[in-house]
Amino acid sequence: MFNTRILVPETAKAGESVEIRVMIMHPMDTGFTFTTQGERIPVDIITDFTCTYLDEEVVHIRLAPGLSANPLFSFRLRAERTGTVAFRWVDQHGAVTTDDATLTVT
Repeated sequence: MFNTRILVPETAKAGESVEIRVMIMHPMDTGFTFTTQGERIPVDIITDFTCTYLDEEVVHIRLAPGLSANPLFSFRLRAERTGTVAFRWVDQHGAVTTDDATLTVT
């Protein structure tokens, strides 16, 4: 599991558009860099990122090797009712990591 920083507002009013931010601490190695000993660092990237809210997909992003380390995703969603905002990302080897936060709607 990767270290992540997730920012979901604790509360929102019904119908309000809220900003969601997610930073995944990941090297996103492209395969074109080398260690100090001259050995190539193999490709190691996240290939897919998905966010769901109230069991509906809000965002789905396909990533490529050109993306910088520690990718940051920022997007908005409309707060309809209290529920879970779930995040899922998959690396090139098929390893799946998940995290979530609760958005309370008043």
